[in-house]
Amino acid sequence: MSVRVLVVDDERLVRAGFRMILSTEPDLEVVGEAADGAEAVAQARRLRPDVVLMDVRMPRVDGIEATRRLVRLEEPPAVLVVTTFDQDEHVYAALRAGAGGFLLKDAPEAQLVAALRTVAEGVSLLAPSVTRRLVEAFTPAQAPSRPPAGDLERLTPRELDVLRALAHGRTNGDIADQLGVGEATVKTHVSRVLAKLGLASRSQAVVAAYESGLVRPGGS
Repeated sequence: MSVRVLVVDDERLVRAGFRMILSTEPDLEVVGEAADGAEAVAQARRLRPDVVLMDVRMPRVDGIEATRRLVRLEEPPAVLVVTTFDQDEHVYAALRAGAGGFLLKDAPEAQLVAALRTVAEGVSLLAPSVTRRLVEAFTPAQAPSRPPAGDLERLTPRELDVLRALAHGRTNGDIADQLGVGEATVKTHVSRVLAKLGLASRSQAVVAAYESGLVRPGGS
């Protein structure tokens, strides 16, 4: 079964380039294109892609705001943000909005293809240690907020343990060893945390853990 991809960029030639690259992969299918964030959301509703390849700077609605809107859909696609701007604030904003990964436009073709497959599987593209570094760097400058779908009281003690571990950059294997359970059980806990807090990705869960005060920047 192929991964359905929606390509979003305000430059037609860039969209064509992505389409050409992905057309050579038997398990990746470009089902549509959009020239800005507003069109991306409309196309996603109509086409139901598995992954949206999202530019950041676009007219009308930019890629960060479009990502926020996409993750609120009834059947949200994974979002892979692709941009020419290698700046931490863009990465952080993308993670905070719910993107599953971040890639530069000049990345090798093989890296782009691998990234699409990764986020399609629901796995965060950025290493946990990178996510933690970004969150610790930017959380103090952000206004205090709570996870989008309610307070942390919605989580069980074990789910809170899992969320803390995610925020500290632990992998599923690390968390399984820490809690004395199997990796499948950890994946179930992670899925429940995301569902209860209305979050779209593991990276967004890390952001929520810091911004809610569950984990403090610089804490062990």
